Amino acid sequence: MTRCGTIVLAGRPNVGKSTLLNALVGEHLAIVSPKPQSTRLPVVGLLTKDDTQYIFTDSPGLLEPEYQLHEVMRAAALRAIDDAELIAYLHPLAEDPAPPLATVARLEKPPRAPIVTVYTKSYAAGPTARRPDGPSDVIVSALRGEGLDALLAALRARLPESPFHYDPDELATQPMRFFAAEFVREAAFEQLHEELPYSVACEIDEFREGAEPVYIRAVLYVERESQKGIVIGEGGRTIKALGAAARGKIEALLGQRVFLDLHVKVLPKWRRDEPSLKRLGYAKS
Repeated sequence: MTRCGTIVLAGRPNVGKSTLLNALVGEHLAIVSPKPQSTRLPVVGLLTKDDTQYIFTDSPGLLEPEYQLHEVMRAAALRAIDDAELIAYLHPLAEDPAPPLATVARLEKPPRAPIVTVYTKSYAAGPTARRPDGPSDVIVSALRGEGLDALLAALRARLPESPFHYDPDELATQPMRFFAAEFVREAAFEQLHEELPYSVACEIDEFREGAEPVYIRAVLYVERESQKGIVIGEGGRTIKALGAAARGKIEALLGQRVFLDLHVKVLPKWRRDEPSLKRLGYAKS
């Protein structure tokens, strides 16, 4: 009998969830940034290996909300934990031991799903760091590809017997429009400095996949007029660099040439405005 199930990658911000998802599925699906809180919506990646299909959900970090967008991100993370059949709870090895997930997530009771504690960033812990040896502990370095087979084996042992939910050749469940918007945001995290990337949202206005090259019209929303000028840059230099970086990421996943038509607009205080959040796809429920 085959095994199949949903596995949420859970933990605090910046513990390596997105890097691990990309390493496991062998494709760059999730935003990776040194800046925390870059994941706003869950990203679902698929790995089918032999008789097992792993349905991974890279969830937003378990943070303390400061404004409305944070509330949405936290709600999405808690929903993913509640819906999962198995939880991979990520925690940096250098900060061993990991506190209980229920404490980190501020849950009233432990999650119903089994938990595998995944100690990440083993390269940063140093050779003298204590090596956790609990029955549900796994140590990985996603950047170096270390410990991934051991992690998959630990997860497989806890997945239910079930038919596959998706075609074995599929890598993700979300449409390309979703990833196009995410890659534009990832480029914003790379190209823009300080706190500005947190004020940037992306909406795909048009996606003509049948065209050659594929035509994508995207709008970057910022919260203030002064931010719009920074994103565009002198002579359009910044928006061009941002677009080139995003286009390369989209083309790599799509396998086709892309014409990315980027625009910048102001949507005042969108991170704190519920109607604006809903319009941009950040719904709380």
